[in-house]
Amino acid sequence: MRVLLVEDDDSIAEPLADGLARYGMAVRRVATGAAALAARPGEPPAEMVLLDLGLPDIDGLEVCRRLRRDGDVPLIMLTARGDEADRVLGLELGADDYLAKPFSVRELVARMHAVGRRTRPAATAGDGSLRLGPLAVDRRTHEVRLRGEPVALAPKEYYLLLALAADPGAVVPRRQLLESVWAPNFFGPGKTLDFHVASLRRKLGDPAWIETRRGVGFRLVVPGAGRTSAV
Repeated sequence: MRVLLVEDDDSIAEPLADGLARYGMAVRRVATGAAALAARPGEPPAEMVLLDLGLPDIDGLEVCRRLRRDGDVPLIMLTARGDEADRVLGLELGADDYLAKPFSVRELVARMHAVGRRTRPAATAGDGSLRLGPLAVDRRTHEVRLRGEPVALAPKEYYLLLALAADPGAVVPRRQLLESVWAPNFFGPGKTLDFHVASLRRKLGDPAWIETRRGVGFRLVVPGAGRTSAV
């Protein structure tokens, strides 16, 4: 995910950019509203904007308004402001979510993925299935097919695949997978997730379908299509 971080405080921006990079995100940081609004020729557009409201030149709410006027890039406001009016106004101006400082990188990443799922849902075919290259997941019948051939999955394997396929290419944190596939506040054996990932890889016939980001989580990709090495 290409992320534009608009934050003027170095003590916040630098560790936040480093933290997001560990989740596999490419972060470009700017310190002013004017820089956030200025297009950079030849640079791919951001896929997510993290916007501080307390900027030194243009108020963050105005930056939000202009960004929303010019496009529909997902946007999360980050601010130390506690005024409910600011939060409501920001959401009314088009922000997709609002996170008050201080916050953890883990919570922010979870919110980013949630916003991403709402604003950029996985490709859905006419028959109601999610498709990723030759892989199709039919959410109505719970059937999985790879190159047209059925893949027999246990219930947990199916829901694990569904959780990864909901945001293909994005790194899904381990804790998020455990809590969405197993149970909130899951406290089972630490290897439960790894065991099911290994089993799912085996049934998909190629371990490259699921990439491991050590210490972070997993992501679903088409083998050979834009792969990156595990870290």
